[in-house]
Amino acid sequence: MTSRNEVHEEWMRRALAVAASTPRGDAAPDVPVGAVVLDPDGRELAAARNEREAGADPTAHAEILALRAAATRLGQWRLAGCTLVVTLEPCTMCAGALVLARVGTLVFGAWEPKTGAVGSLWDVVRDRRLNHRPEVYGGVLEAECAELMRGFFGR
Repeated sequence: MTSRNEVHEEWMRRALAVAASTPRGDAAPDVPVGAVVLDPDGRELAAARNEREAGADPTAHAEILALRAAATRLGQWRLAGCTLVVTLEPCTMCAGALVLARVGTLVFGAWEPKTGAVGSLWDVVRDRRLNHRPEVYGGVLEAECAELMRGFFGR
């Protein structure tokens, strides 16, 4: 039987692959963050990477793009029972969006002490004043996810 940790690591490897596919050109490259949304049975609904620079869109975080694509695919905004897997701890915008979308589970890789809103700087997803709180699993393949960020910012 496959453990929850093994499943989360498998999903995170997919998110890492999406993040690593971020184009590297002469223009300002996007921070390599990848996100995947899975349905309640673990089937991939959507995958996205950051596209803020590519699209000149401050809201084009990987999580937002993946949530939008998953909602479009399902034909509804409620993503109840779905899982969002992302390589970096979500910011306030993304944490708020996943709460509003009623995502059932959040799995993330590296912690983000400067903007993280799932325990580092804030804890939006566990705020009891909100009407929905997903299950959260942080630090999944943390070293690999953090290395991707260090490699990007080390340039």
